[in-house]
Amino acid sequence: MGSSVVASAAPPATVDAFLKRASSEFELLSRQLKAIARYVERHRDHLGLEKIHDVAARCDVQPSAVVRFAKHFGYSGYSDLQRVFRNGMTQRIAPSRNYQARIRSVVEAAQGALAPADIAHEFVGGTIAGLQELQRDLKASTVNKAVELLAAAPTVWVVGSRRAYPVAAYLAYALQHTDKAVQLVSFVGAMHQGQLRGVREGEVMIAVSFAPYAPETVAAVEAAREQGARVIAITDSRMSPLAAHSALDFIVHESSTFGFRALTNAMALAQGLFVALAYRLELSLAGHPSLEEVHP
Repeated sequence: MGSSVVASAAPPATVDAFLKRASSEFELLSRQLKAIARYVERHRDHLGLEKIHDVAARCDVQPSAVVRFAKHFGYSGYSDLQRVFRNGMTQRIAPSRNYQARIRSVVEAAQGALAPADIAHEFVGGTIAGLQELQRDLKASTVNKAVELLAAAPTVWVVGSRRAYPVAAYLAYALQHTDKAVQLVSFVGAMHQGQLRGVREGEVMIAVSFAPYAPETVAAVEAAREQGARVIAITDSRMSPLAAHSALDFIVHESSTFGFRALTNAMALAQGLFVALAYRLELSLAGHPSLEEVHP
């Protein structure tokens, strides 16, 4: 069901307010407006400098669609929407976004003759910039809630395939070092269909997926939700199909160097969640209060 009707509510005054509203109304948007919404979220750190024709070209739509997108959220036009992003741009400039310009300059200066060491250094630099962005955006409240959900769950399910599989596999391996029952969903031979029938109400599924979002992971998340499990999503957009079904989500933007997306941020987050949970469980054994009791 698409919609390009101008919304009656006042336009969001901040970037965060806009992204929250865009996420809540995402399923009501037309296909073209959805493409623009995804682009705006992923490129919010420099949208304040982009011309409307550039945004339209990168979303494969006409400039008039970008105007419709802005008006849907109550703005007078693209410039009005862009002003919101420009006002917050200096506070939100992301190291990984700036790093793309440096990569381009390196390639141009080398004229296609980069040494292997240069390539390695650029990859390392890109991951460092990405981790700085993750550290900036990671919310303590989300981490605390995730740890409490996992601590209370009798069983933790982990699902991820394709590019996200290494993160899911690590999480399943690490969580086995706790006293939790852990199930890594396997898609080999379509065995996941039988596995997922074992999901029960009150259990927790950690789901990892990034654009273009593996359909099998999305289907696993939907099945878990239907059976009463809570979902913790590690994904790259509030408009991801995982986020639509999750109790809470971690939005992870990976750096991209020479067109290859890293997994550094997602892996660091997975390791951080495991260590935080292990610490929380040890506190419980020692008789200390939970985070919810300490920070209600």
